[in-house]
Amino acid sequence: MNIGIFTDTYYPQINGVVTSTRMLEKELNKLGHQVFIITTTNPEVTHAAPRVFRLPSMPFIFFPTQRVTFLYSPKLLVKLKSLKLDIVHTQTEFPVGIFGKIVSEFYRIPMVHTYHTMYEDYVHYIANGHLITPKIAQKFSRLFCNRADIVIAPVRKTKEYLEGIGVSRPLRVIPTGLDFSPFLKENFSREQINLVKSELGISPTDPVIVTIGRVAKEKSIDVLIDQMSRLRERLPNVKLVVVGPGPYLDILKEQAERLSVTDMVIFTGGRPWEVIPLYYQIGDVFAMASTSETQGLTYIEALAGKVPVVVKRDRSVEGVISHGETGYCFERDSEAADLLYRALTERDEAKKMAEEGFKRISHLSAAHFAKQVQQVYNEALSMKPKHKRSINWSLAFGRRPKEDTDEFEPSVEAE
Repeated sequence: MNIGIFTDTYYPQINGVVTSTRMLEKELNKLGHQVFIITTTNPEVTHAAPRVFRLPSMPFIFFPTQRVTFLYSPKLLVKLKSLKLDIVHTQTEFPVGIFGKIVSEFYRIPMVHTYHTMYEDYVHYIANGHLITPKIAQKFSRLFCNRADIVIAPVRKTKEYLEGIGVSRPLRVIPTGLDFSPFLKENFSREQINLVKSELGISPTDPVIVTIGRVAKEKSIDVLIDQMSRLRERLPNVKLVVVGPGPYLDILKEQAERLSVTDMVIFTGGRPWEVIPLYYQIGDVFAMASTSETQGLTYIEALAGKVPVVVKRDRSVEGVISHGETGYCFERDSEAADLLYRALTERDEAKKMAEEGFKRISHLSAAHFAKQVQQVYNEALSMKPKHKRSINWSLAFGRRPKEDTDEFEPSVEAE
């Protein structure tokens, strides 16, 4: 089938939505489908790639690292007809996701939506939460999801949240899959790991805690930094390596300076995706204190590399991280230091749990993920044809588009 994936964020950006989208794209192509990506332009993109189409965009005023499209072309909508899409799959709820909904309704194509983000945890990015409240975020999520034919939730926590805010469309729980092969511990030599440590000013014998991902308030990296002065008392040479870019970077650096732990906390900034698996391996422990995840792909990546994990207990880790079995879970922030110390000093215990965690994520393979999503597509296609819903064309385009037979040309994209 021909599948159109509509997303406001895509490579070369690095985040959970991009990881999930690219993995699904790759695996669906392997299954014999044709996948088309409709997304935003990006200044880092240098050349065209097949089946990737970009809408004109600009940095989001409240969140400059993210881009938003500002123009829906009526001709573009008509040109999409040449793709002969069977399914529209939206990955985001904002302008490109809305455009996907318009395409679905205009051509009466079944629409599947994946709800990746708990927006209540992100309203602080817009006027410090004064402009958009959690209630408004809930209402928007409900309205968008109820316009889809089927909604995919990465974990049961998300499904129950959507049910709780009034989403009435069919909900299917499908955890995002992962290609384990780049993360396997066997891929990396001790020399490679020690070289990265050396570049970061870390001794080969220093205990290392690593956390990877977008450096943002909701990721609660400040909780980990708070623990470093307590850990110093028992492990004087311990290091925390924070890998990733983000809007909270300067604030966390100020926190480390205020706590006098700048010699213990290392910020690498953004790193190319290709080297991220190696950065997991420099850690004796992977740590995450966030409770805003719908599905924490980073701790799954850590387990794929058999790195012991210490995380804050949350519904998003259920079924994967079980305290004392596949990792360590703390309830209160103040407990994190003790568990990090235990994971860094009880190496045999931590290693055994990491091995068990690796076994526990076997059902999260990329191939299995794509096959489950394919089943949802077939389910959506089997539903009765929808009635054509009314679209406010003046709001979306300024006028109703006319038929146009021009081919839809791919835009610039990076490999």
